[in-house]
Amino acid sequence: MSTSPRGRLPLPELAEMKRRGEKIVMVTAYDAPGARFAEDAGVDILLVGDTAAMVVLGHDGTTVPVTMDEMLFLARTVSRAARRPLVVGDMPFGSYQVSDEEAVRNAIRFVKEARTDAVKLEGAGASLSRVRAIVGAGIPVMGHVGLTPQSATMLGGFKTQGKTADAARRVVEDALALEEAGCFSVVLEAVPAPVAAEIKRRLTVPSIGIGAGPDCDGQVLVYHDLLGLTEGHLPRFVKRYANLSREIRDALDAYVHDVRTGVFPDEEHAYEMPHEERELFDGADHLEQHPASQHGHD
Repeated sequence: MSTSPRGRLPLPELAEMKRRGEKIVMVTAYDAPGARFAEDAGVDILLVGDTAAMVVLGHDGTTVPVTMDEMLFLARTVSRAARRPLVVGDMPFGSYQVSDEEAVRNAIRFVKEARTDAVKLEGAGASLSRVRAIVGAGIPVMGHVGLTPQSATMLGGFKTQGKTADAARRVVEDALALEEAGCFSVVLEAVPAPVAAEIKRRLTVPSIGIGAGPDCDGQVLVYHDLLGLTEGHLPRFVKRYANLSREIRDALDAYVHDVRTGVFPDEEHAYEMPHEERELFDGADHLEQHPASQHGHD
């Protein structure tokens, strides 16, 4: 499955972009409007991320609770809207950890039921076998090393990975192992910039950074983070390009005020009747008695 149906970006084009030194842009998407906005902006890859657990489904500080059925529902909405960008479904925790067979089965569900072009899974180690099995089934796989949120507890929390020389070497080795297993690209999350630069230099497939410095072949951010829809603490690597949470709150406050004070709706937002129909309506005996009230009380 080297190319994508429906006119979407062919996978080989990503490798060509890396070769030409053109930056790849990826952003998360969880619904059709978000997919359309991102496509109109020229985004190359839409990741239906398991971050939906936090930014869409209301779970606090963890991606773990999101289910396959929830991810498939969100991925279907994105796939319906996306024309050019590659759509990647993020395999949630528990969907690939048990066995190669279950990993393949769930990856197939993303492609068949949600019409994604590829899937993403986290880590190396046991995940290498999963990658080989899924790629062997004809489904492209995006890898993910460094900070892997699904296993953040084992990593000591949401912390930068690869800060020591030994840890950095392990991150580099994991990225290279994922390429060897068949990944068409690798996400590098929360690793020091020099480590990411070395990985980018040694990989022949594109590296997509998130908190990995400027030298990756591309970058990804969470939709809600970059638009300022996420409130509270944000990771250091997030750059806010808007403050939509404030605009949304202001708009809702104004709406509540207008309804309570009777300002909305006004004539501009109401429908009229033709004059002659209004006269017929006003003159008609349209206030007929309810059948039950036509009889007097005994």
